[in-house]
Order: sequence, then C-alpha cells, then structure tokens
Amino acid sequence: MTENLGVFGEKSPRRTGVERVVNAPLPTRYGPFRAVGYLDHDRGDEHVALVHGAIGTDRVLVRLHSECLTGDAFGSRHCECGDQLGAALRAVVAEGGGVVVYVRGHEGRGIGLLGKLRAMALQAEGLDTVEANLALGLPVDARDYGAAAGVLHDLGVRSVRLMSNNPRKREALVRHGVRVAEQVPLLIPPCENNITYLRTKRERLDHHLPHLDVLAHPS
Repeated sequence: MTENLGVFGEKSPRRTGVERVVNAPLPTRYGPFRAVGYLDHDRGDEHVALVHGAIGTDRVLVRLHSECLTGDAFGSRHCECGDQLGAALRAVVAEGGGVVVYVRGHEGRGIGLLGKLRAMALQAEGLDTVEANLALGLPVDARDYGAAAGVLHDLGVRSVRLMSNNPRKREALVRHGVRVAEQVPLLIPPCENNITYLRTKRERLDHHLPHLDVLAHPS
C-alpha cells in the first residue's frame, strides 16, 4: 500500500470524515438547486447534497436518498426509489427550501450493484429481498449514515423533518448528532412489480407503509 507522504517524504496525517469539495448551481426539471459535493475520506465515496432555497438550521426538510442506479437512472419498477427521489425533490421545492442528500455506496442497501443484481435474480426465482441477500451470504442492510450526517452538520443543519419510511434512518441520524423533529412519510403508490418487495420491507425491515393496507384489505 502506498503511504501518504508529504513534500519532504514524511507521512501526512490521513483525513477523516467528509470534506466539502465543490458547490455548483444545478438547474433541474424540479427547480433550481445547489449541488454541494463531498468526499468521504473514510470510505472513498463521493456524495452530493442538493440544496434548494435558504434552509436554515432547524426543522429542515431533508431526504437521505440511498444510491439506486436501477431505480434512479433506469426507471426500474422493481423498487420505488426513482419515484421517491423525484417526490423528495419536488417536496423541497414546494417547501421553498430543503436538502436531498444523495448517498453513494448504498446501492442495494450497501451490497453493491452486482450484489443487488444477483439478489434480484434470486427474487425472480421466488425469494424475497431479505432471503435473497442472506442466500448470497450478504448482509440484509449494510448502509451507514455517518457521512450523510456529516454532510448535514457541514450545511449547518441541526434538526430535520426527515422524509423517510425507514425508522433506521431516523435512529442513525440521532446517533450521529442530528435531531429528527419529525418523520415525514414518502409513500409511493405500488405497482404489480414492486408490491411484494414493499410488503417485505414493511413486514421484515419495519418500514412504515400504511398505504399497503388498502391493497391487503380492499373495500
């Protein structure tokens, strides 16, 4: 392994945590944002905070969005990720201010793109998303939110209204020193391709998805 050497050959101290690298305007179909780019020195991941308007410090509307290439870029109907990302961006624009932190390294709940595709192949054979990860010898959820919390700290955010159905995100932010004043549901109507996935998230991963009850008990 190559050592990090200074100008005169001595070791330079290794940086830790997230570092703000760039701040650029980003006009989008949803409205104008600032794209604030960060480098995670601990994991090597690059993250971006999409900031709209004047966000303040308390009760900031925030989404921590885990990277999902298949959903966000390809429009996969296997999950609701792409729709959630769009809904979150629309919500902060409607609010007049807020932050969507796009968290890299979270593909497939932290198992990587190829691991996720392998798990999807097993789901096509009848396993649910939890069973598929375990069958591959992979963790059910390997995501860490320390870098995302570091991004919020850097932006001066002390408390958030967190757009998420996942209680573990709330717990992780609190653990990393960000107060969650409110958890705001981000419910996307299910489709035929993702209803089993969503029910598994509710039943086995404790996601709060009350809108599925209508499908389970139609009137």
